[in-house]
Amino acid sequence: MDITLWVIQVILGLAFIMFGSMKAFQYEKSKASLPWVKDSSKGLVIFIGVAEILGGLGVIVPQATGILTWLTPLAAVGIAVIMILAGGFHIKRKENKAIWLNLIFLLLALFIAYGRWFIAS
Repeated sequence: MDITLWVIQVILGLAFIMFGSMKAFQYEKSKASLPWVKDSSKGLVIFIGVAEILGGLGVIVPQATGILTWLTPLAAVGIAVIMILAGGFHIKRKENKAIWLNLIFLLLALFIAYGRWFIAS
């Protein structure tokens, strides 16, 4: 189970670091590739990007270093909250393709949170 959790943590963490970096540091590229960015303020997009980077780091680094390992499931819960909010936002905008990705990331984040708090702790 620990190996499965690690694989999912790395996939989810790297995905969030990658997507978050694009939003936080490449606003114009985000604006061109993500339709919702055009309708959102630059500050909000950068905030979301930074939150995603921190969440991505949070699901990997504490568990990998063995320091403050309780932060890993907490970061996974944070990612789950971001995905719930993003899903609601995309439902409102009728962006159905994005909703499926939000749902997949939500389920992976919840699996990490549950696995690290209750199964592999």
